[in-house]
Amino acid sequence: MDRIHRMLTGMGGAGQGGPPGDTPQVDTAEQIYISSLALLKMLKHGRAGVPMEVMGLMLGEFVDDYTVRVVDVFAMPQSGTGVSVEAVDPVFQTKMLDMLKQVGRPEMVVGWYHSHPGFGCWLSGVDINTQQSFEALNARAVAVVVDPVQSVKGKVVIDAFRLISPTGGWLR
Repeated sequence: MDRIHRMLTGMGGAGQGGPPGDTPQVDTAEQIYISSLALLKMLKHGRAGVPMEVMGLMLGEFVDDYTVRVVDVFAMPQSGTGVSVEAVDPVFQTKMLDMLKQVGRPEMVVGWYHSHPGFGCWLSGVDINTQQSFEALNARAVAVVVDPVQSVKGKVVIDAFRLISPTGGWLR
């Protein structure tokens, strides 16, 4: 038993725990859970907009330091072209959030979603600027991209992103 304890604590014995200087890395990866309702609404909104991009806000909660839960979404009015959508209309967003409070919805905005109809999931330069504005309000805000054209027969083409540097680099 003492040998197992030494192995687990790196105190020598067989299996000394790796090369000197190795330190365990803490897993800081986050998970985003999207409810069936929210996913269906994103896909339906995206399909309705083809061939244009559409966008909306995601409602939910930051469960803990590593978990984001999206329970619902609502569409935002905007005009999109090819590979980008215009930024969120702040007046509309404020009115929607006020209305949600009035009807007793406890969720907060945890990010935004938009569609890339037929060309996969990635962030364009305009998308990165939009995400920067969301992260300025909440550093944990998430950008979700869904491709309603490539999402067929039970296979949803979707990805989540957050920026990792002030110069606009991104990580998915």
